[in-house]
Amino acid sequence: MLHARSGALEPGDPVPEPLVMTSAFALSEQPAPDRSYGRMATPTVSAVEARLALLEDAPCLLFPSGMGAYGALMMAALKTGDRVLLLSDGYYAARALTETVLAPFGITMQTCAAHDIATAPLDGIAMVIVETPSNPGLDVIDIAALAERCHAVGARLVVDNTVCTPLLQQPLDLGADAVIVSDTKAMGGHSDLLMGHVASRDAGLMERLHATRSLAGAIPGPFEAWLLLRGLETLDLRLARMCENARAALPILSASDKVSDVIYPAPHPQTSDQGFLVGATFADAPTADRFLEMAGFAPTTSFGGLHSSGDRRARWGDAVPAGFLRLSFGTEPTDRLMADLARALDRA
Repeated sequence: MLHARSGALEPGDPVPEPLVMTSAFALSEQPAPDRSYGRMATPTVSAVEARLALLEDAPCLLFPSGMGAYGALMMAALKTGDRVLLLSDGYYAARALTETVLAPFGITMQTCAAHDIATAPLDGIAMVIVETPSNPGLDVIDIAALAERCHAVGARLVVDNTVCTPLLQQPLDLGADAVIVSDTKAMGGHSDLLMGHVASRDAGLMERLHATRSLAGAIPGPFEAWLLLRGLETLDLRLARMCENARAALPILSASDKVSDVIYPAPHPQTSDQGFLVGATFADAPTADRFLEMAGFAPTTSFGGLHSSGDRRARWGDAVPAGFLRLSFGTEPTDRLMADLARALDRA
């Protein structure tokens, strides 16, 4: 991906991808798709989608947020009378979107816990949407096995790959029909933009999705897309340190009498790493908050940024203890971060 632009440079070309801030173009008789009107496409958005397509090995479309990607995909792929299966212990906003926005259009929702999805009945389901690892429980779902079950009954499988990113996991290669990623998280990595994308090798689905985006006006601005491109170019380096820091923290958290439970995704051949998220349960909410403050972890509901952060997920209605923290490990120097972690555990 890094050489996708540099390999095609002409003498005098700028090395970084130029930021093209425009919504209007001087039209030819037959304008190019990304040279007609900014609601359809812009050069910067198209350039970033091309880079994402290299990572996903599939066509990609950008959206102004991860939830924007969810909404557009469901609008493009579902119709009145369809049933969609989502995780009961996955990202709550996906369930809220289905219940609040799609239900009045005759789309119904069923839910199932991540650890039960392997045997959940799929008859009559039009679409199955899962996260793996799940958020915040970090349960791992066998994508290939679930894809086989979905396709046997004519259901589409959509995988939210936000936690792993396409560098650690390739759901399309395992049989998923589409992938959603919140690029707000690790893909962008700097905690300064909202963005999401959908990838699929189903040409018909991508055509409908592009029509949905164009007609609904759900395309990101060029500047935000350019910020994502900046993040993509360091994704490999950032992920390596983030995962390293998460693994280094596991024995420290597990050995502390302040932490009653530690969860980390189980190893699975479908992923090249177990990731940078760790779940840790403290005695109560005040103890968890005190730990975050003393460790220097940012108290944020997002994750995947340069800076280590934590979120007490019970506040959002997740079925976890009040003192449960979803910890997202950042790119800080490992030795210093582990020292801060150990000191915070002693004092929390």
